[in-house]
Amino acid sequence: MAHTGKRLRQAREGIERVKLYPVKEAVKLVKARANAKFDEAVEIAMNLGVDPKHADQMVRGVVNLPNGTGRTLRVAVFARGAKADEAKAAGADIIGAEDLVASVQSGTIDFDRCIATPDLMPLVGRLGKILGPRGLMPNPKVGTVTMDVAAAVKASKGGAVEFRTEKAGIVQGSVGKASFAEDKLVENIAAFVDAVAKAKPQGAKGTYIQRVAICSTMGPGVRVDPATVMG
Repeated sequence: MAHTGKRLRQAREGIERVKLYPVKEAVKLVKARANAKFDEAVEIAMNLGVDPKHADQMVRGVVNLPNGTGRTLRVAVFARGAKADEAKAAGADIIGAEDLVASVQSGTIDFDRCIATPDLMPLVGRLGKILGPRGLMPNPKVGTVTMDVAAAVKASKGGAVEFRTEKAGIVQGSVGKASFAEDKLVENIAAFVDAVAKAKPQGAKGTYIQRVAICSTMGPGVRVDPATVMG
């Protein structure tokens, strides 16, 4: 049996593990228990009625959180010439082509989001085994393979969050910081859930959104009633 620390046991007090809380109440519970010495992130986890082993049941997308993530991302862009200039003007942290590929191949991955122009994807493709497992590989489905690099950089800096199904059909993501006002977190959670709902694949059968829970980095999970966050 896994050992549960005293702090986490105390944080769980007052939370019914199987109860579905209205989203506003769930946010209050999470914020009240985010008492670490740093500003904890607020995370969301959604159990979906899909089997990601099947291509037609894979869920992947991006959501622009209305109130941002509270975190400043470092963005790398694979581009040349005018597109590289656009990326720099938009605030990209790292820009390059062959030189950036060589840097990543040497083990230097000093960025949180990766964007590429379509013409450089054959080059970036060499990095699939490095960037793929880290969830950093550019993909047109989430807007990170594009000629409009300026918009992609600004979206990444402004609160764009990628999501995709993991094993057992779970989607996870950050929806802000514990220091955010309750209504800001509620708006971000609603935006995330809405984006995942709209990304429902054709192969999904039965109940699609089966479970929603939120927690802070160091805090316990609180189950959310999906009906209170879905339009």
